[in-house]
Amino acid sequence: MDTTTLTVQTNALGWQPQRLPGMPPLVEQLVQHCQSLMESHSLRAGTRLPSVRQLADAAGVSRDTVVQAYDRLVAQGLVYSRPGAGFFVSAQRLSHKAKTPKTLQIPSLAADAAFDTPFLLRSMFRDTQEARFDGSTGILPASWMDHEMLNAAVRSVGRSAGMQLLGYGAPQGYAPLRQQLAAHLLTQGLAVDPEHELMTCAGVTQGMDLVLRSHLHTGDAVLVEDPAWFMVFGLLRALGVQVLPVPRLRDGPDLEVLQRLASAHRPKLFITNTVVHNPTGFGLSLPVAHDVLRLAEQHDFLILEDDTYADFAPQQPMRLATLDRLRRVLLLGGFSKTLAGSLRVGYIAAQPQRIRALTDTKLLSGLTSAELGERVVHRILADGQYRKHVQRLRQRLDATRQRCLKAVEAMGLRVHQEPLAGMFVWADAAQDTEALARTAAAQGVLLAPGVLFSVQQRASTMLRLPVSMVDDPVSMAVLAHCLLHKEKSCPLAAAG
Repeated sequence: MDTTTLTVQTNALGWQPQRLPGMPPLVEQLVQHCQSLMESHSLRAGTRLPSVRQLADAAGVSRDTVVQAYDRLVAQGLVYSRPGAGFFVSAQRLSHKAKTPKTLQIPSLAADAAFDTPFLLRSMFRDTQEARFDGSTGILPASWMDHEMLNAAVRSVGRSAGMQLLGYGAPQGYAPLRQQLAAHLLTQGLAVDPEHELMTCAGVTQGMDLVLRSHLHTGDAVLVEDPAWFMVFGLLRALGVQVLPVPRLRDGPDLEVLQRLASAHRPKLFITNTVVHNPTGFGLSLPVAHDVLRLAEQHDFLILEDDTYADFAPQQPMRLATLDRLRRVLLLGGFSKTLAGSLRVGYIAAQPQRIRALTDTKLLSGLTSAELGERVVHRILADGQYRKHVQRLRQRLDATRQRCLKAVEAMGLRVHQEPLAGMFVWADAAQDTEALARTAAAQGVLLAPGVLFSVQQRASTMLRLPVSMVDDPVSMAVLAHCLLHKEKSCPLAAAG
């Protein structure tokens, strides 16, 4: 059919721009009007839309308004442009009707399927716009964050960066950020050369992956604290290495076990979370720190020190990297916990030759890290806002932690040793917490059972709860309800 017979007359669109207060911008009004006509089939496939000039004159709006609206419709696949002929309704297009996301709820888990790290990660990263609180997530509630500070930094970078954002960025990371990171670490007692001993990465997870792939080979022995961050076990299993658990105590790793395993297996690496340990919230004492470094020297292994939660420490943290001056220690940190989960900016501090090797690995795996995010973090650090922001977070965490401890103990959970700081409570439920987590997931609440935090992945009565969960009454009610039925569903509770 000749397209001229399908041309829509200008007034056939029936669009009347509304300029009342509170109405959407004119561009958005026109886009929504055209979408509505297409969904009702008033605008059929192949129909030519009025020209920009015709529609602008008929509706009494600027031509730029119509151009922007048509461009958005093209970007959405609803309309296509034919040079010299105009704009036409597409034959095949995506529906723009509002739909409830299929991933809104926690994915169903079969009775014989494992409540494992992949399931937890899939559930954590579902669309949670209308879902209940995630007891598993390692981030603070969005309402706790200073989004105005973040937005101001983004705007500032957008105004000042100019054409520099169009490139890939520096392999070792944005130089001013590395300079600022060195200043930040120096205030905490760690002197680092920003030119030779620092590099950036896309968050702590990528940083750990870079270190592991650069230093380990299949069959190597690796020491890991138990309990520990569940992502560590997944990364190590993917490399085919031998993972050896070292119990985590109140003041650091169990030195007797560490020495015995190091003597028997000659490990290449020890992975430790010394400051505000995840999930226990414990710290590191000076005597234990000295002994860990002594054993590393004696048995010739490196130490990867996870510094993710160090900014939540109530005082200057005790780091292995500070005592060791980066001879055997690689320090790994980031800002997703304190600024925004989507701000994937991390860093690695290590000896110059290790930074060079890690930078090469970074280039091979993903070229450079995103400079936009690095510039945003640099702006926040350079403006001096970060210190006060973190101080407010610490104060709020401390107050909320006390309320959370009282609430979970009132439910019958036991906290054997109170955390020194941080976002989590490591509690004993006196039942198999994987079964507990399955029951809670069926009611829309995602919990992190202790089985995920151990090397052997054995059944556990421990449960990691974010302290901010105490402010979500629905999730707390679900947890309390699940705990009341422990005798019926938990062999560990009966055995205990």
